Amino acid sequence: MNSGNDTYNPGFFRNKKSYLLCLAILIVVLCPMIVYGAEAEAPKPALYATFWSLIPPLIAIVLALISKEVYSSLAIGLIFGGLLASGFKFEGTMKAIFENGFVSVLSSAYNVGILIFLVILGMVVALMNKTGGSDAFGKWASKRIKTRVGAQLTSILLGCLIFIDDYFNCLTVGSVMRPVTDKHQVSRAKLAYLIDATAAPVCIISPISSWAAAVTGFVDGEDGFTLFVKAIPFNYYALLTIVMMIVITVWKFDFGPMRLHEDNAKKGDLFTTGEEKFEDLDRCEHKNGKLIDMLFPIVALIICCVIGMLYTGGIFSGAGIVEAFSNCDASVGLSMGSFVALIITLAFYIARRSLKFSECMDCLPAGFKAMVPAILILTFAWSLKSITDVLGAKEFVATMMEHSAKGMQLLLPAIIFVVAVCLAFSTGTSWGTFGILIPIVVAVFAGKDSQMMIISISACMAGAVCGDHCSPISDTTIMASAGAQSNHINHVNTQLPYAMLVAAVSFVSYIIAAFVKNAIISLVIAVALMVGVLFIIKKVTYKEGTEKVA
Repeated sequence: MNSGNDTYNPGFFRNKKSYLLCLAILIVVLCPMIVYGAEAEAPKPALYATFWSLIPPLIAIVLALISKEVYSSLAIGLIFGGLLASGFKFEGTMKAIFENGFVSVLSSAYNVGILIFLVILGMVVALMNKTGGSDAFGKWASKRIKTRVGAQLTSILLGCLIFIDDYFNCLTVGSVMRPVTDKHQVSRAKLAYLIDATAAPVCIISPISSWAAAVTGFVDGEDGFTLFVKAIPFNYYALLTIVMMIVITVWKFDFGPMRLHEDNAKKGDLFTTGEEKFEDLDRCEHKNGKLIDMLFPIVALIICCVIGMLYTGGIFSGAGIVEAFSNCDASVGLSMGSFVALIITLAFYIARRSLKFSECMDCLPAGFKAMVPAILILTFAWSLKSITDVLGAKEFVATMMEHSAKGMQLLLPAIIFVVAVCLAFSTGTSWGTFGILIPIVVAVFAGKDSQMMIISISACMAGAVCGDHCSPISDTTIMASAGAQSNHINHVNTQLPYAMLVAAVSFVSYIIAAFVKNAIISLVIAVALMVGVLFIIKKVTYKEGTEKVA
């Protein structure tokens, strides 16, 4: 792997961190052998529903951020989780890792559907690039998008328009906008942030999305859809994330690690650290590609995936559009829709003679190969989530929330927000966080204070999205890296300060909202706080820049 700077050494066995990482793997693997042959494991781990249930994902996250190597970090976290689940017994550890981990997640129909969708998206992108469609779109867009600001705003707009599902958003926006942002020297890390920040945050405030369906399904005894709509103005993290993207783009400034990536991109280095892992996928062999070669597959994907999701929700059995989206199976709908779109795209290219049949077939394994890194990370991440479930992470957090709900109702939205952030960050799942916290919120406020219930449910959704947005083991974060074809750890490192800033403003906003209890007034205050904080940061970063020049 080529390095973007002299201090970054990508060779796995060429630095002290790598030796320490290998030693840690060896120790963790050999530990169970010490107690091999001990008695059979208990039905529940001895550390079930304790703080230890959150340790394995935290180990994986910390190692990934330190070592910059995500695969081994996830593997170590998974092995450590297996050790805790088995009481450090060799046989139990192996069973936990494979039966409760890999085999469990890869036998899940939902997960397999997402992998199928991911692979088919890779194939479609490979076909588009082979025809020269992506190159043609880049030339067309370059005549209309003249600036870096325009390229970033277009990415944000496209991300906001594709609000049906976050997975579809990540991969579609990435494949469409990469040629444009590359031309205007926007770093891949910045593109990954724009994709990630318009995926889950946009879906969580869209009533017609797979996310709305997930949230409403966790609300028992109440009109879940109505609560979801009423909670939108209080979903500060999602709304303020969009505000922040627009402000930093229009004001032309960045901070933290993102600033280095953007400065390097302006000099021609789009990656800073880590080379393109999708070089073969981006290779254009047909220089006479047309704009239609890019637009047709994208339009086909959007239409077919929406129809697929509506189909699984019963649209053809008499259900309305909103009801169909609420009842849809996003995994099945996206996999079926993308498969139909792939067949249509193949027929279109062959009919137009854009590609020969043999060339089309060559693109299929190339597209699959391009998505292998994302598939591998997703498999490890899902397995790690499964181990945390075995260790009782959900029960531990639920117990914490029940105790914190007593006597602290005015601060409860802010507390729920923080707990949701921590849980989603540790486990990499926002939907699982909804499932844990929303029933608790409903039980606390049902029949007592409907407005506080709405604010608290919104805080739960916002915190879950925030934690999911930040976590390196989140499937949405992984998808955003794949969509932008950015180094995954680069994306996490550059995005984290931005997400944490919005989270801090959101936390303060929830305290204000609990006292004000007015959606419009609270939102105005929250937006004003966000813009004010960004203005101060811009002034500080500008001053630092001028001092360095001087």
